[in-house]
Amino acid sequence: MTQQTFGSFEEFWPYYVAMHSKAATRWVHLAGTLTGLAVSGYGLARGRGRYAAALPLIGYGTAWPAHFLIEKNNPATFGHPAWSLRGDVKMITTMLAGRDAELAETAAKWLAGNGGSAHAAAQDDEEG
Repeated sequence: MTQQTFGSFEEFWPYYVAMHSKAATRWVHLAGTLTGLAVSGYGLARGRGRYAAALPLIGYGTAWPAHFLIEKNNPATFGHPAWSLRGDVKMITTMLAGRDAELAETAAKWLAGNGGSAHAAAQDDEEG
């Protein structure tokens, strides 16, 4: 199958959520991103600009292994970096608003119509 293509972020969003179909993957993303933000904010507040690197290092450093080990897929970042960053922000704000169940529902709905698992969908995405 060819690589997934999307005409807009709105089309991409359900796919992005499906690549995070397991709650553990989403929560690892949230923990890594918030930890990275906290370390970066602390460093910047103390005048240590190099701490700004903590956000992508800690954020991606926790998120990517979650994809490989929990979700058994590749991060959507590899094929769609800008929309993935936007998706991560939207996913985390949705979770912080107490609406993680909506994400699970979106993932299940997308997967039901597109291969049944995040692993299968990601493999199809890689074969293109």
